[in-house]
Amino acid sequence: MLKLVCPYCGIEADETELVSGGEAHLKREGPDSTDDDFEGYLFLRDNPKGIILERWRHAMGCGKWFHVARCTVTQEVFGTYPAQTFKPPPRIMEEIKSRRTGQENGLNSDNAEKFS
Repeated sequence: MLKLVCPYCGIEADETELVSGGEAHLKREGPDSTDDDFEGYLFLRDNPKGIILERWRHAMGCGKWFHVARCTVTQEVFGTYPAQTFKPPPRIMEEIKSRRTGQENGLNSDNAEKFS
């Protein structure tokens, strides 16, 4: 079972106490965007084999949304951080790099821009 620590209340909760909100750090297009851009924002999501940034809500606790960095292959959690950020904090990136090296770090050309 996936266990995550809420960065707001500090409680370690298992996934039955949380609600998944999908991919984190989505770029919302402005009013001049095309229909294809808007469709991509609403419906198209990455589903990488490796590290992903996700949104979760502590539904059975404080009720706040937060972000999680984890590996979709091993379910390894690298950390959680507040949802009011535009990219993962340096401590999360350091944790990923210290626990994963080279190709096994899960960062590839498809998802690397989300981590920079």
